[in-house]
Amino acid sequence: MANEMVPVVRGTLLEEEDGFTLDELCRMCRQRTEAIIRMVEEGILDPEGEAPATWRFPGASVTHIRVVVRLQRDLGINLEGAALVLELLDRLAQRRWSP
Repeated sequence: MANEMVPVVRGTLLEEEDGFTLDELCRMCRQRTEAIIRMVEEGILDPEGEAPATWRFPGASVTHIRVVVRLQRDLGINLEGAALVLELLDRLAQRRWSP
């Protein structure tokens, strides 16, 4: 038991306070700039800032992008449908954590 190997888990904790630029978000999520801009236009992402050059995205944006990409890839859901699914998931999460 003392010589047992313990797996090491490595990752990055994305805090809500963290802010990412558009370029950083594209690299982290392996998405093109145009795809991220479309998600902003659809209301999936809500960056701070007036223009793409000044946008800052919270850490939760990474999760939203990954969910959207999986919905599109695995289920063939379009961007509008993915926005609706995310909204419903957010509502469920709020109900789960509300007293």
